[in-house]
Amino acid sequence: MTAFAAAVDLLFADPNLSTPALYQQSGIGAERGVRVMRRNPDRFVEFGAARLVSDSVVLDVRVSDCPELAAGDRFEIGGEIFVVQGASQRDRERLVWTLELLPWWPDPHADLAG
Repeated sequence: MTAFAAAVDLLFADPNLSTPALYQQSGIGAERGVRVMRRNPDRFVEFGAARLVSDSVVLDVRVSDCPELAAGDRFEIGGEIFVVQGASQRDRERLVWTLELLPWWPDPHADLAG
């Protein structure tokens, strides 16, 4: 283990910096407990001559906890469920994923398929 990996592990173990979450690959199968660092930065979107501000949810999660992270994977944080949007990015050392999330809404027609 490198010094960087040990430092990342200490940061993610700190309850002041990280929070527990449940991770579910592709939204199916068993959920796994992981620790994440959640941020909610404002995003600025240009729409014609208008500049709009929208909320966003950005997570940092250890690559060792989610080695095959992909769009469509789900995280549950404090009772809220989010889905990974788009491609996630790893840091230079390949230790931490940074990903953007969207709120997850169940398919209202899923129960009607039967």
